[in-house]
Amino acid sequence: MERLVVISNRVAVPKARGVAGAQGGLAGALNAALKQHGGIWFGWSGQESDDAAGNIHLQRNDGVTTATIDLSHRDIDEYYNGYANSTLWPLFHYRLDLTQYERETGKGYERVNERFAECVTPLIEPDDLIWVHDYHLLPLGARLRARGIGNRIGFFLHIPWPPARLFVSLPFHERLVRTMLDYDLIGFQTDEWRESFLHYCRKELGAEVDEASGVIRFEGRTTIARAYPIGIDWEHFQAQGASEEARAAEQRLIVSTRDRTAMIGVDRLDYSKGLPERIDGIGRFFDQHPERVRDLVFIQIAPPSREDVESYQQIRMLLEQKAGQINGARSEVDLVPIRYVNRGYSHAELYGFFRASKIGLVTPLRDGMNLVAKEYVAAQDPEDPGVLILSRFAGAAQQLAADDAGAVLVNPYSPDDISHAIRVALDMPLAERKARYEAMIGTIREDSVQTWTERFCADLAATHTG
Repeated sequence: MERLVVISNRVAVPKARGVAGAQGGLAGALNAALKQHGGIWFGWSGQESDDAAGNIHLQRNDGVTTATIDLSHRDIDEYYNGYANSTLWPLFHYRLDLTQYERETGKGYERVNERFAECVTPLIEPDDLIWVHDYHLLPLGARLRARGIGNRIGFFLHIPWPPARLFVSLPFHERLVRTMLDYDLIGFQTDEWRESFLHYCRKELGAEVDEASGVIRFEGRTTIARAYPIGIDWEHFQAQGASEEARAAEQRLIVSTRDRTAMIGVDRLDYSKGLPERIDGIGRFFDQHPERVRDLVFIQIAPPSREDVESYQQIRMLLEQKAGQINGARSEVDLVPIRYVNRGYSHAELYGFFRASKIGLVTPLRDGMNLVAKEYVAAQDPEDPGVLILSRFAGAAQQLAADDAGAVLVNPYSPDDISHAIRVALDMPLAERKARYEAMIGTIREDSVQTWTERFCADLAATHTG
C-alpha cells in the first residue's frame, strides 16, 4: 500500500498508548498502520503560541513520524472552542438549543483549515493516501485540492450526521457540504448517518445519488459514502485485562461494594452522553423500588472535557446537583447509592471496573458509536457476564442489539424506561445473560479497530480521483 498521511485535530504519539486520557484503540490502530506503511500523522500540537505561524514540529517515535503545529489563542477560541465545539458538535448531536451561530467563529474555522492545508501540503508525496478525521476538518479536502493535491483523499466522521431538516439551520451549510464532496471516500459510523448525508446531497444539492452503492456525482466529481462501524482494539484491551493493575481494580471495586450489585457508567463529561437523564432514571428506579437501595450501587466515572466551553461547566454542576439530591435522600451511614467520580482512569483499571460491574449503563442521547459499550462487554467473564443497558440512539445499538438479542435497549429520555431496564438487568437469570453476551462478543472481537482501519484504507486505495 502507498504511504499513509493521517490528518486530525490532535495527534496521538505511540508512547501515549494505554495511558489514561489517550485515544486508546484508535490511536493504536492508526499508529500501527503508519508504522506498517510509512507516512505521517499531522495535526495540532495542543499547544498555544502566537509566534509559531508556519512552524512544524517533526518527531519520530517508535517508527511513526508526527508533524504538529501550534495554534494561537484566537485560533483555539474561534476554531476549536467556537465553531467546532459550540456549533458543529451540538448541531450534529441534534441539540439546536445549544448550537451557537457566530460569523467570526466560522471564519476562524475556515482559517485554521486553510492553515492545516498550507502546512501539510509540503509533506505530501504524489502517491500518498490521505485520511482526514472528524468534524474539525470537514473542508480540509477542498483546501488541499485548491493547492493542487490530486491524491486520493478520504474522510471519516466519528460523530453522527444530522438529518437534513436540522443541518440546514447551519449558515452556509451548502458550501460546507460542497467542500466535503472533494473527498474521494467519506466514512460514517452507521448506515443511518450515511443515509442522512446522501439525503441531503440529493435534496439540497441536487446531486446524483446511488443509495445502494453510496456513489455521489456532483459537478464533475464522484464521491463514495460508506458506513464503517469502528471497533475496539481487542488484543490490546485483553492484554490490559490480564495485568495486575486490572485485577487490583476489579478487587478494589468488589470489596468496596460489599455484596451489592455494581452498575457502572464511563463517559466524558458531555451533554451528548445523557448523564443528567441517566441519573434521573436511576432516581426513578430507587423511587419505584426503595427496598432495592441496598441491592445496587451506581458508579459514574465522568472525566471533564472542554472545560472552557460554558455548556460543559453547566452540565458538570447539574450532574453534581442531581447525584447529590439522590444521595441525600437515599444514603445511610454505611451506604451511598451513587458514586460520582470526576476523573479519568487507565484502560487497565477500567477493564477491572467493568469486569466487577454486573450492569453497564451506556445511555447517550446521541452518539456516533460509543466504544465504552463494546469495552464493557469485552471485559465480562463469559461464565458470569454482566448486562449491557444501551441507548437505542448510540451507533453501537445497530451492532449490539440486533434481533432483540444482546444489549437491553432503552430510550435515554425516559426515566421509566431506564428504571425498568435496571430492574430487568438486576433480575436477569444467568442463562439469559450468557445468551445476550454471546450475541455481542463475536462482533466485538472480529470487528476490531484494526479491521476498520484496513477496510477504510483498502477502499480508499481502490477509488479513482476525479
